[in-house]
Amino acid sequence: MRSFLHSLLGVLFLTPACVGATNVAVVGVFSGKAVLVIDGDGPHTVPVGATRQGVRVLATDANGAVLEIDGQRVSASVGAAPMRAAPDTNRQVVLSPDTRGHYLARGTINGAAVTFLVDTGASAVTVSSEFARQAGIDVAQGRPVVVTTANGQVRARLVRLDSVALGGVVAHQVDAIVQDGLGTHALLGMSFLRRMEMRHDGERLVLTKRY
Repeated sequence: MRSFLHSLLGVLFLTPACVGATNVAVVGVFSGKAVLVIDGDGPHTVPVGATRQGVRVLATDANGAVLEIDGQRVSASVGAAPMRAAPDTNRQVVLSPDTRGHYLARGTINGAAVTFLVDTGASAVTVSSEFARQAGIDVAQGRPVVVTTANGQVRARLVRLDSVALGGVVAHQVDAIVQDGLGTHALLGMSFLRRMEMRHDGERLVLTKRY
């Protein structure tokens, strides 16, 4: 195993996939897993569907892996020439209200598609227990909390999401609440929104990423 990793690390500086400030090298693939070095840290063995330091492994084959880095889909090969994906320059998203005045938008949580309802009254991004299971969120590792809803107080779990993406805007390491009976939409609460500058342009809501 040591000689295997040694040979893989030998190609580390030849095969980085550079996206924004994150440098990722695929130094090996086996059995539905990718061996990654991220910003010089590693190697880390990451299964397909899992996320490490904001890098999600979407698929692997004999030649390399398909990754999601900062919301971008990147194909990275073991032993390939250096490559660079387009940097993330999209820091703004504009939302229009529906007929009821609600702001709904499609996005992703840990790479899983979801419809958000913007809710400035929610202290954190909030998802249903069913969606958490589908997105592979480890709810059991979350901290038990009690939240107040329109139907009274309910028990929930406080977790940390690897990524929340809305349009081209991506935030990492976002606190979230997982609770039962939430419905089909995820609430886009203040754990995401406080990282944005929010302003209204007529009826439209403009979100600009601050950090």
